[in-house]
Amino acid sequence: MSAAENSRQVLYWRLLARLFDPEEQPALESASVAIVDDLGLPATLLDPAVSVDTVVQRFPQLAAEFDGLMTTADDDRTAEVRRAALASKLLLNVFATGSGGVSAGQLARWQADAGWFERAVGSEPGRLRGRAGGGAAPDAASGGGQPGLGPVLAGLEADLVKRMHLREVLADPRLARQLTPSMSLIEQLLRDKSNLDGVALANAKALIRRFVDEVAEVLRTQVAQAGSGTIDRSVPPKRVFRNLDLDRTIWKNLPNWSPADERLYVDRLYYKQTAKRVTPARLIVVVDQSGSMVDSMVNCTILASIFAGLPKVDVHLIAYDTRALDLTPWVHDPFEVLLRTNLGGGNDGPVAMALAQPKIADPRNTVLVWISDFYEFDRSQPLFDGIEAVHRSGVRFIPVGSVTSSGAQSVNPWFRQRLKDLGTPVISGHIRKLVTELKNFIA
Repeated sequence: MSAAENSRQVLYWRLLARLFDPEEQPALESASVAIVDDLGLPATLLDPAVSVDTVVQRFPQLAAEFDGLMTTADDDRTAEVRRAALASKLLLNVFATGSGGVSAGQLARWQADAGWFERAVGSEPGRLRGRAGGGAAPDAASGGGQPGLGPVLAGLEADLVKRMHLREVLADPRLARQLTPSMSLIEQLLRDKSNLDGVALANAKALIRRFVDEVAEVLRTQVAQAGSGTIDRSVPPKRVFRNLDLDRTIWKNLPNWSPADERLYVDRLYYKQTAKRVTPARLIVVVDQSGSMVDSMVNCTILASIFAGLPKVDVHLIAYDTRALDLTPWVHDPFEVLLRTNLGGGNDGPVAMALAQPKIADPRNTVLVWISDFYEFDRSQPLFDGIEAVHRSGVRFIPVGSVTSSGAQSVNPWFRQRLKDLGTPVISGHIRKLVTELKNFIA
């Protein structure tokens, strides 16, 4: 075994030891210090108490090495050892989260370190965890060919949020400002909102508003063209100058060209057809607000508000657990919708269906989006019967198992198979799949 291979193994053995036991192993620590020193790397790489941000601030040249670190490899043994040292820093800071209470500062530091890790696997900071600013996430929660990282990182972040003394942090404006909105944090805020008041409640609302605005900015880009419609060829073009099709007019009149006069005599003008037929569409969104569907609840609430802002799209929003709630009056303001949700509880789909069906006035011009894991206790058949009836009437029925940023999902297999047999297979994965379906219906 070469010296480079030995060095790499020492670094990884130290990493494993520290992941399972925060106590230092003197032999591994001293050997690792010698290795990073020989590589010309700072010893702070081995200190899990030092954030990656701090390392990069002190040694700016390392920023470029962290980017895409885990997506490339070569035959240079020394380079492999260097990558192992840098990768160990990322892995230790992100995956060794310890136990006990977590402060707002510690959470913010972990989120920053996780962002560097995401960059190392070829993703954008926040993308794998489903953070708003991270943009669109891969369908299978993979980063740089690393399947399953999204759910793992999101789970770690959720655990850190749960370990925070959130109410105390929210009551302190200085600490509250250190919080970075994330899906896991928003879930905790929504669950605990009834126990908050005064400054704590105001800070919680501000965080929810920030997150809603960030997600909305990302989703609005995806649906910007959704209501554009198609050219209606049955409507004659208006014969005005701005609609004049100059290229077609010249082409069609070329036989009238006079070489002697060097003039093109135009006996007919051609105009562009610009009239669009946009039939008013009704979009009914039914969202399961049980605890397992928080990510979908937040994303779809915001998405519904965006479609509600498009011309000639009539959007209705229903949330349900064991009861159904018509949130249509607030559909234009997802912030207000989220404050009115009551996360948790069981599932009673037939109750929601009873509220949704009267909203179907023109089946052929209605799309019903149903977001749920479809675990319905003893009422699976009644809900499926309602779905089948709606589908047979001509409604475009879109069942959605999850519209998360990670794509992690669990759908009742009984429903999955029957919906597939019905010709309405369950959509799951990133929310852009649902956006595509809705664009195809509305356009």
